[in-house]
Amino acid sequence: MGTKVTFVELTTYEGVLPLATGYLQAYASQDPEIAAECSFEIVSRNVESDRDAIAEELIGRDSDVYAVSCYLWNMGTTKWLLEELHRERPDARIILGGPQVMNHLAKYVPPERENIVVCNGEGERTFYAYLKQVISGTMDLRAVQGLSFWENGQVVTTPKAERIKDLTEVPSPFLTGVFKEREYSFAILETNRGCPFNCGFCAWGAATNDKVYKFDDDRVKQDITWISENGFHSIFIADANWGIGPRDVEFTEFIVACKEKNGLPYRVDVASAKNRPDRTARITQVFVDGGMVTSQTISLQSMDQDTLNQIQRSNIRLSAYITLQQTLRERGINSNVELIWPLPGETLQSYRKGIAELCRLSAEVIITYPQLLLHNTPIYEQRDVFGVRTARVPSEIAEAEIVVSTRWVDSAEYELGVWYSYIVQAFYNVRSLYYLANYLDRAGVMAFEDFFASAVEYFQGRLDTHVGQHFAESVKNLGNYDIRDSGLVAHMVLHAHRGEFDATVADFVRRQPWWSRDPLARAAFELDLIARPYIYDEPMRLPDYEFEHVAYEPIDEYRGTVTVPAEVGGLLAALDMPTYDGPPPERLLITHGPKRKKPLNDKWSLHTATLYCQGIFICQREYIPTFEAAPPEG
Repeated sequence: MGTKVTFVELTTYEGVLPLATGYLQAYASQDPEIAAECSFEIVSRNVESDRDAIAEELIGRDSDVYAVSCYLWNMGTTKWLLEELHRERPDARIILGGPQVMNHLAKYVPPERENIVVCNGEGERTFYAYLKQVISGTMDLRAVQGLSFWENGQVVTTPKAERIKDLTEVPSPFLTGVFKEREYSFAILETNRGCPFNCGFCAWGAATNDKVYKFDDDRVKQDITWISENGFHSIFIADANWGIGPRDVEFTEFIVACKEKNGLPYRVDVASAKNRPDRTARITQVFVDGGMVTSQTISLQSMDQDTLNQIQRSNIRLSAYITLQQTLRERGINSNVELIWPLPGETLQSYRKGIAELCRLSAEVIITYPQLLLHNTPIYEQRDVFGVRTARVPSEIAEAEIVVSTRWVDSAEYELGVWYSYIVQAFYNVRSLYYLANYLDRAGVMAFEDFFASAVEYFQGRLDTHVGQHFAESVKNLGNYDIRDSGLVAHMVLHAHRGEFDATVADFVRRQPWWSRDPLARAAFELDLIARPYIYDEPMRLPDYEFEHVAYEPIDEYRGTVTVPAEVGGLLAALDMPTYDGPPPERLLITHGPKRKKPLNDKWSLHTATLYCQGIFICQREYIPTFEAAPPEG
C-alpha cells in the first residue's frame, strides 16, 4: 500500500472511541482503489497526555496524510502539533476538520502552507474526494467540494458538499472492522444527524444540519449490539435530540436489553429532545430501571423569555422543561437543570430571578455553565450586534473563549453572576443551606435571590477561607470552564474544608437581620448542619456548633433521630418526603447511608477525586440523607 493515512483525535477522556474518524475510514474504504492503495491507522489520545510524546508518535508514523479532528477543547495542543509536524514532516499533507476550524482556514493555517487544507462541513464525501486526489497525484483541490486551502497567497473555498441524506451511504465503522475489539471503553453512537433547532450558542443546527436524517433501524441495533458485546463501559448517544421520535424509545429498550444480556454498557449519556417531556421522561425511566442512568439533564439555558427569543430558542417550549422536571421529581428520578451565563438578552437581575424560580419549583441541581463563543454559531456571527466581549481561558490545551460581557451585562455584572452561581452550588446544590433558604423564601422573610446575593457579598470578603479564595480565583481565571469545577466545589464544601465551611456559614447567617428575631430560621439552619450530605462514604458527625432548636440523637454511625419544630418538620416533609401523609413531623429518622457513594481512596489524586465528585453530585439522591417519621419517644 503506497499511501499511509493517520487519523488524529485528541479526546477529553481516556478510552473514547473516535467515531468521526471511523466514519471517514469506513466511507473511503468502500472504494476498491483506496482500499488497495491506502493504509489507515488511528492515533487517539487524551488531550492532557504528554504532547511531546504525541508529537514523537505522529512524526514516527511517517505518514503521507494526517487527518486531524479539531475541537475547542484540543485546539491549543493541535496548533502546537501542527508546528511540530511542519518542522519534521513539511511535505506531509494535512487535512483539518471539526467545528473549530470549519470555515476558518486563515485563522489556523499560514498562506505559505499549501499542504494544509480545511474541511468545511460533513466530512465523509469531502475526505473521500480529497484522498482520491492524493492517490491520483494530480491534487486538483478545486475539484473537491467542501474544502478551503491556500493557493498563491489567496484563500480558495470550493462549493459546499451536499449533505448525505441517505445515511446507508455511510458504512458502520463498528461492523466493518475499523475498530478493534475492546480497544476503547467509552463508545459514541449516532442514530441520526442534524438538529431542527437553531439555538444561537450552538453549531449543531445552526451551521449545516438543520434537517434530521436517520440511520436505518437495523443498522442502529447492530451497532448497539456490537458495542454491548465488545467491552464498552459507557455509551454516549451523539444525537442532538434523543427522544425526538418514537423509535428512540425502542432503541432505549434495546440498549437496556443488551446490557441485561451482556452486562455492558452500564452507563449511558444523552442529549434529550427539547419539546417531548412525556417521551423524555419515559426514556429516562427505562434507563433508570435498567440501572444505566441515575440523573436526567434538563438543558434550559435561561428562564427569561426575552433571552430565549434573542438566541432563537423561542420554538423550544419552556413549559416542556418545567413539566419534565416536575415529572422526574414525582417519579423520584434525579434531574439537573443547566443554564448558561451570560446569554444575549440575559441581565443579572433576570438570571437571579430565573434561579429563584427554579428553586421554587424544587429543581434539585442547578448548574450554570459559562457561555463559550463557538465558531459557526449565530451568536458568533452577530457578536458585534450583541456586544459580545470574550476572555481566553488560560490553557495551552484548549482554545476556549468565554463571554464576559454583552449589551445587557458589563464585566462587573458578569463576575457577580459567576459568584452567584458558586453560591447556588455551595448553598443549594450540595445543600449547605438548603432548608434555611427554602424557609426564608416561603415565609416571606428573604427571597432566594436576595439570600444568595447577600451570600455573594459576604464571601467576597472572606478570602481568608479556602472556599472563598477558590471562588475568587475561579472568577478571575475563568476556572468555571473546567468540567470538573462543580465536583471540586462539592469536594471542598462537603469534605476537604467541611469544618471551616461550617464555621463560615454560621458566621454568615448570624450577621443577617432576621437571625436574632426568627427562631424558626435558626432551627432550619441547625437542620442544615445535621442534614449536610457526605459525598464520600463516611460516618455522620456533628459539626462544632451549639444547637438550641434542633436535637440529634445518634443510633449508629449513619443514622440518628432528629427533633425539630413542627413548622420546620413540615417544610422538610414538603421538600424531601413526597409520600408522607400526616401532620408535620417533629421527630424524624435521618439516614446518611452509603448508597452508591465510595470512600475517599488515599491513592486518589485531587483530579480523580473531583471527577468522582463531579459524577455523583448531579445524582443528588445518591448521596443526600433520607428522612422518615420516627415513632414518638417511649
